[in-house]
Amino acid sequence: MGESFLLVGGSSDIALRLGHHLLDQGHAVTLLARDAERTTPLIDRGAALIQGDALNQETVQSAVEAASNHPGGMTGVAHLVGSIQLRPPHAMKVEDFESVLQTNLVSAFLTLKIAGKAMLKTKGGRMVFTSSVAGSYGLTNHEAIAAAKGGLEAMVRSAASTYAQRGIRVNAVAPGLTDTRLGESVLRSDALREAAVGMIPMKRINEPDEIAQSMAWLLTNAPDNLTGQIIHLDGGMANLRG
Repeated sequence: MGESFLLVGGSSDIALRLGHHLLDQGHAVTLLARDAERTTPLIDRGAALIQGDALNQETVQSAVEAASNHPGGMTGVAHLVGSIQLRPPHAMKVEDFESVLQTNLVSAFLTLKIAGKAMLKTKGGRMVFTSSVAGSYGLTNHEAIAAAKGGLEAMVRSAASTYAQRGIRVNAVAPGLTDTRLGESVLRSDALREAAVGMIPMKRINEPDEIAQSMAWLLTNAPDNLTGQIIHLDGGMANLRG
């Protein structure tokens, strides 16, 4: 019998691919998503859907309970909720900055809090969060998302320490530019794409399935002592100089 996984932000491009990978392996998948229509291919394969907002505590609680209603409880959770605002600070409203923090960081904390409590009861589990190359690499006009993802990475390391002796592993992936709906603002023209690719040592952007496969590995096959890590999937951008 497979294990049970919750995908928060289950209608995102990467979440949909991750869901298929987990279902292919025989696992149970529960999705927390706002856009039910996009999740139809996974629902048709047997995934469960809790429709709602990842910033609503009751909704997240319901999703965790649904994923936990499985023999052995909920094995793992992936948080894939994200947004981006690319403006310099002098041209950004405080409300827009706060919205980026809420969507990317506060929703991640809510998942960490509620899923972590459930995993304490079952004495273990795996959590994977989604960061960004902007969390560790200074990118022009990325102040809001950099603050959110930098905070998320620090939170992941702290949570990994908090739960290390309770059997809960907490990690994150930090993708560079990826060919998804969220990346469209950077990829909206050939000139912008060329400039972005020029910053990447490997001279190409990510495919969504590369991120999904990495998250599936962290949830299912990674060593038990791998925790507190930020896996950089950015073609070497954050740590290399081309």
